[in-house]
Amino acid sequence: MRIPLTKYGWPQVVIFPAIVLAAMAVSLRVSVLFLPAWAIVSIEVILGVAFIWVLLFFHDPYRAIPADKLLLLAPADGKITDIEIVENDFIGGPALLIGIFLNILDVHINRAPCNVKVERITYRPGKYKNAANPQSGRVNESKDLVMVRTDSPKDRLIVRQISGAIARRIVCAATEGQELSGGEKFGMIKFGSRTELYVPARENVKCLVKIGEKVKAGLTPLIKYEIRNPKHEANSNG
Repeated sequence: MRIPLTKYGWPQVVIFPAIVLAAMAVSLRVSVLFLPAWAIVSIEVILGVAFIWVLLFFHDPYRAIPADKLLLLAPADGKITDIEIVENDFIGGPALLIGIFLNILDVHINRAPCNVKVERITYRPGKYKNAANPQSGRVNESKDLVMVRTDSPKDRLIVRQISGAIARRIVCAATEGQELSGGEKFGMIKFGSRTELYVPARENVKCLVKIGEKVKAGLTPLIKYEIRNPKHEANSNG
């Protein structure tokens, strides 16, 4: 049976398991000469758990993406750590920020929150503070994907990929001008990290999650647009 592993994990998805398997083989060969059976079993179990964890980290599970075009889906797996209103130049005013912390056991693949066109990608070097801290989004290494919804309302959105204390590798396969469908994979952050979603803060933008909730990329709705007056909404978006 094929184990679904993400292409964004290469070469680690091959190198790390190979190293662990080699260590298991060498350890078993050497340990039998010097260690009791219980110690040998313990070492092999620890290395076996490490092998399984590496495979799980790069696991690429199938996701049945919701079809509702008024939803903004989670761009990452993890736990909601903060929800606040901030000023953002790309959004052009007040923005609702939803922060997601990914621990080392979460699937680390990033997905588009809805049908979008990537307008701009901006990389910012920075520190590697604990990504569970909301302030890490301001000072850590990050990459911003400024997106424009291709469905109405045609809002600007931002997905920010942020490195953490352990994560030191942001992978972004998206390119400027590329169109992504809702839930489509575009990259990952390796080994513990943070992802933020920015959306214009308006009365018709309803937040569907609370701090502390667990979410899954491409599955969990974070935002729902409430269309109270379709005619007015159409006029305001050209």
